[in-house]
Amino acid sequence: MSTPIGIVVALVGVMGAMVMEGSSPAALVSNPAALVLVIFGTLGASIASVNMSDVSVGFKGAITAMKGGKADPAAVVEELVGFADTARREGLLALEEKVKSVEDDFLKRALEQVIDGSDPEAVEDTLHAEIDAMKKRHAVAQKFWADAGAFAPTVGIIGTVVGLMHTMHELEHPEKLGPLIAGAFLATLWALLLANLFFLPISNHLKRKTAVEVAHKELIIQGVLSIQAGASPRALGDRLKSNLAPKIRAAMGDKKAA
Repeated sequence: MSTPIGIVVALVGVMGAMVMEGSSPAALVSNPAALVLVIFGTLGASIASVNMSDVSVGFKGAITAMKGGKADPAAVVEELVGFADTARREGLLALEEKVKSVEDDFLKRALEQVIDGSDPEAVEDTLHAEIDAMKKRHAVAQKFWADAGAFAPTVGIIGTVVGLMHTMHELEHPEKLGPLIAGAFLATLWALLLANLFFLPISNHLKRKTAVEVAHKELIIQGVLSIQAGASPRALGDRLKSNLAPKIRAAMGDKKAA
């Protein structure tokens, strides 16, 4: 939940600074037209930069970034070590029944290829091809929000120029100039806020999620190929644990000791 939490923390910081300077957070919505221009202008530019099918992928990616969820590499290692133990004692074909209960689709497909007797190089190539395809799919949403973050400041400047043009028509009313100028710069403020507190963080979060998923799949590939090669459960466990953070390895050791 780091993305929504981070956005809230950032907004609290901005609003807190406004209050400390004697302003009011309500000033952010004093000119709704600025917010409307920035949101629709930025999304319009982003949509114009991609295919229509990419738009839905982008919005689904934003929902994904807002959701919680945590990878559990320790559980994957333990599961692979269990499969290695079964394969070592009973042979690879003994895994056929166990594979039916595997929830991870990638792990399930990898084990099925090994059980079918596929060549190790073919198994590795196929699984890495699947990872590459996943990266390309995920890159669509990442680029959509990165583009939005790049377009937003420029759209904000356009909003400010539009507001200043309107201000020029009110020069004969000096008492109106202050609020009108402040309202004009509100477009740039909203653009910078949305770009740096929403659009770019979503893009970066999606990139991080992809990196975590790739590491998860690479761990599975390493484990499955070792099982196919006949590695001992202990050796496989030590090898896979070397990919984990020290904290996770320590937790696994404590669990085993208990």
